Amino acid sequence: MNGNPPEPRLAPHVYGHQAAIRQFEEACAFGRLHHAWLISGPAGVGKATLAFHLARRVLGGSDLNSPVGRRISAGTHGDLLTITRKLDPRKGQLRGGITISDVQPVQTFLHHTATEGGWRVVIVDGLETLNRSAANALLKILEEPPPKAILFLTSSAPGGLLPTLRSRCRSLPLSGLKDEEMKAVLPELPDDVLRRAHGSPGRALFLARGRDSVCAKLVAQAMAGGELDHENWMTISQLAREADSFALLCDLLSEALADQARDAAFAGDLPRAAILAERTARLGQIRVQSERFNLDKAEAIREALALARQGRQD
Repeated sequence: MNGNPPEPRLAPHVYGHQAAIRQFEEACAFGRLHHAWLISGPAGVGKATLAFHLARRVLGGSDLNSPVGRRISAGTHGDLLTITRKLDPRKGQLRGGITISDVQPVQTFLHHTATEGGWRVVIVDGLETLNRSAANALLKILEEPPPKAILFLTSSAPGGLLPTLRSRCRSLPLSGLKDEEMKAVLPELPDDVLRRAHGSPGRALFLARGRDSVCAKLVAQAMAGGELDHENWMTISQLAREADSFALLCDLLSEALADQARDAAFAGDLPRAAILAERTARLGQIRVQSERFNLDKAEAIREALALARQGRQD
């Protein structure tokens, strides 16, 4: 699709998130630049783009056409290290999570002298995908940060992170983009797609590929109390292999359960509203645990759909 936004490393602008940018700029201005910043928010909302924007600010590469800016764009800046999920060459897709071997280079990188005489910056994109060993290794780094070093950590599920890890970070929570900001990022997409994306450019691009109808059909069947047939099982197996599809299915189920809880509350049926609210919270736990511990997503989808069917049968 033409008109897709550039990848985060190459993005010349950040649309929205001005409150987070101001918070960081104020810390810079007053000399209170914390060593770790947790950038959290919905999937596809621009967390990695903001992380690179702030990294450019620290390294003096905000001008993409400057020598420093070009090195950051090319991935050759000696004082910037990026950690994210790697591609599995056998499967041709991203691995399920970030492992300790992915995190180990951070320790060496941060204890080397900066090649350009300033700050050393690390971006860890997708903190919720760290396995337990990787999370503990990163925590040790945050507990003993070297001078003139800063980490930007992104997460779509901050509630599932180690509390000790979260407590060592300054929080930069992001929300969805406004309608005009979405239109500026993706001017070629129709308004109905942008509206259903809830302020997430990444979600909008996914919806534009038409995959949402598959998820919506499963959710509608589950909310009606229907049993899963062979075709449903095949669909679930396919969705489990697609991170975007899994996230969208969880979002649609969560919205449907929350709507039912709200309707029950308005009707005065507070016991049922409480049960549905509890199931909505449980759905969130299923999602966080499956992503944090790299669990079988097909099983997570089945468990999530079972919650929706129970909500109908009560």
